[in-house]
Amino acid sequence: MDKQLPNETMKKAVKGISYISHPLRLRILEYLDVNGASSVSAITKALDAEQAIISQSLKKMRDSHLVKTSRHGLFVYYAICEEYPASIFVCLRKLYAYMTDCFFFLQEGAKAMLPADYTMMTANRMKLFAHYDKMRILEWLVLHGRQNVTEIVSGIGVEQLKVSQFLKKLRDDGFVTAEKQGRFVYYNITDGVHKTCIQCIHKRYDSLKNKEDF
Repeated sequence: MDKQLPNETMKKAVKGISYISHPLRLRILEYLDVNGASSVSAITKALDAEQAIISQSLKKMRDSHLVKTSRHGLFVYYAICEEYPASIFVCLRKLYAYMTDCFFFLQEGAKAMLPADYTMMTANRMKLFAHYDKMRILEWLVLHGRQNVTEIVSGIGVEQLKVSQFLKKLRDDGFVTAEKQGRFVYYNITDGVHKTCIQCIHKRYDSLKNKEDF
């Protein structure tokens, strides 16, 4: 992880994050990641939600290529469509483990549903940074560490006014810190799901032999 993602790759990543930054959708994907291909009724029962709402969410995720379907007899089964959404959960479980000292999730291949309130909080936090320019700023800070506005503008190629506005929002939401030194204000990324997602996206991209598969 030493350089920025190509524009089209980042757009795909932002689109994916925006689609799953919804508490129920994220919970459904998490259930499929843990349990594999499942029917609507099984998902509905496990998540204690209305079947119509589960079906609507699954349709939206199928249309956005996050889940795929297969038919077995009378039943339609849903599964995660590709590795990218699943890789997000690997990162989220490790983040949860470090936050709570729940070392089970640090074991290789450990899979289990995270607490519902944590998943909801995670989805709501993801919604706040699921934006192309915000994620470019966060990515730049992950790659280069402490930076001022001029350095960020030069790095990501977005006009200074927009960068300043997005940095204020990111700071207000706790995603970055700001420290004044002389004439300049320096920004740094904080730890949390935003940083974890950027790192996870890069890890997924770097692992692909054919980058078009992202």
